[in-house]
Amino acid sequence: MSNASGSANVSASGSGSAIRVLIADDQDMVRTGFRLILETQPGIEVVGEAADGAECVHLARRVRPDVCLVDIRMPKLDGLEVTRLLAGPKAVDPLRVVVVTTFDQDDYVYGALSNGACGFLLKDAGPGLLVEAVRAAARGDALISPAVTVRLLKRIGEQRPAGGGPASSGPLTERELDVTRLVADGRTNQEVCAELVVSLSTVKSHLASIQAKLGLRNRVEIAAWAWRSGVVGDR
Repeated sequence: MSNASGSANVSASGSGSAIRVLIADDQDMVRTGFRLILETQPGIEVVGEAADGAECVHLARRVRPDVCLVDIRMPKLDGLEVTRLLAGPKAVDPLRVVVVTTFDQDDYVYGALSNGACGFLLKDAGPGLLVEAVRAAARGDALISPAVTVRLLKRIGEQRPAGGGPASSGPLTERELDVTRLVADGRTNQEVCAELVVSLSTVKSHLASIQAKLGLRNRVEIAAWAWRSGVVGDR
């Protein structure tokens, strides 16, 4: 059964600045564990739980959380379909979805990101990474478990047409290409700042410009575009 009672608590208390999270997983113990981890963190509040995919979609559209944590294998609708409905290209007023799963399979990762997920996390990644994934999604960034990031992005790069060579970088400036390559290498914003000797606001401005020029939604899509286009190795 869903538990959306937390949403009432959010509206009745606090400053409204807390990150509001919905947890969807068919295992009670997993939902309870995630709730306990997240609610010990300042500025994070769990506003609902769902035990299947259909319930997750219904509850998410009603409660409008800042971040949805969604399992892959759930009854009624799986996590990939839930992600497509809530965050996909055709979603109306899309939500931020982080897929959390036991299964480290490339097709799951690629499917989740293609359907609009802004993060992909393995359940054994640990509490710290779970919290960081929620915070990253809430601020418009994305996080993928380190265990799958490079493998996934390289696989995307390998899907370029044979003999096609690097694609045109299109409207990106040289500095935007520098930022794109570092993002594709898995660097954080702070690491990009240190590498290029620029401010955090400058990095964020470059990322916003890259997304707007290429029609991308987040840094995961920027990284995927870089590998697919061949600009990672085009130095």
